[in-house]
Formats: sequence, structure tokens, C-alpha cells
Amino acid sequence: MSSGRALRRRSTLLAATAVAGALTLSACSGDGTEAGGGGNTNFVTGSGGVSTVAKGERTDAPKLDGTTLDGKALDVTDYKGKVVVLNFWGSWCGPCRAEAKHFQKVSQETGDQGVQFVGINTRDPQKSLAVNFEEDFGVTYPSIYDPAGKLLLRFPKGTLNPQAIPSTVVIDRDGKLAARTLAALDAEKLRKMIDPLIAEK
Repeated sequence: MSSGRALRRRSTLLAATAVAGALTLSACSGDGTEAGGGGNTNFVTGSGGVSTVAKGERTDAPKLDGTTLDGKALDVTDYKGKVVVLNFWGSWCGPCRAEAKHFQKVSQETGDQGVQFVGINTRDPQKSLAVNFEEDFGVTYPSIYDPAGKLLLRFPKGTLNPQAIPSTVVIDRDGKLAARTLAALDAEKLRKMIDPLIAEK
């Protein structure tokens, strides 16, 4: 192996290790503590642990695409024009199990209001574990299978990036990052997070 290839391989491994380490530190805490974005962030974290950005100050969401748990290609940009609720979850995560039924309920309630839910399943080494999770909790919206957490790396630092499992990030109708929480949510808290974005014109 050439020294260049070895260096690239080592860099990739270090990046993956850093992501895994960061998620391990913050995974499944369920307490909603704000880890901070660093630098000149323009989001505000409310008392409920939800960070929001004013409409004129939002940044574009990163490209998020992949293959769903049922083997279909999915690109989140195809939902531009809708409010997109991204839920980062793993079948191994207790708070994810606690919030799953609430996300399914709200996804059904808001579907005709221009809201699309998308799960990002991460750190499940076997797809079957994630599929069984969705069957157990009756989750019908699609989830991208991302076992290595590569999609987490696409969020720029200082934005509303997911920093824990579970995390929920909401993209507005213009494809921009609008809100985030690092805690598990029930239906009421989830509605408080997304209803203002549904109401935006």
C-alpha cells in the first residue's frame, strides 16, 4: 500500500472514530443539554431544549441521501417545499424507543399539512435490528440506513447539527436548517417544535 493511500485510510478511520466517540459521549442521554455549536452561531436554545434560527438567518441543510431500510433510494432534497422532520435514532437507544410512537403519531397528524418525516438510522450493525424496531413501533415513514454515521458528518460545525442519539433536526420549506433538539420528544413537544414552521409562509 502506498504511503498516500495509507494516510487517506488513516484519516478516514480517525474521522469515523471521532464521530463514534462523540456520539458515545452524548448518545442516549435524553436530557437535552446543549453541546453548543462553537464560533458565531445564530441559533437560540429555548427552555425546552429546542434550538431555533430566525427565518432570514438559516443555513442550507446538507445533502442527505442514501438507501432506506426497505432498500429504496431516498434524497431529502426531493422533499423541498415541505417541512422535513429528521429523526436520528438507533434500535439500541432507550430514549429512541420512548419517542418512536410519538413521532409516528405526529407524522400521521401533519402529513396533509406539508410535513415529511425521515428517520436516519445509525450505529445499527445489522439492518434487521432497525427493521424490527420500526415494525415493533408501527413506524411507517422512511428511514435511511446509515450504520457508520456518515450523514452526521455532513452537517457543518456551528449549525443545528445532530450531536446525540436521539436528535431531531427540522428543515424548513426552503431546505434550510430551522430547529434542533438533542433530547427525546413526546408528541406535545414535537408539535411545539414543528408547528411554527408549518405556519410559516
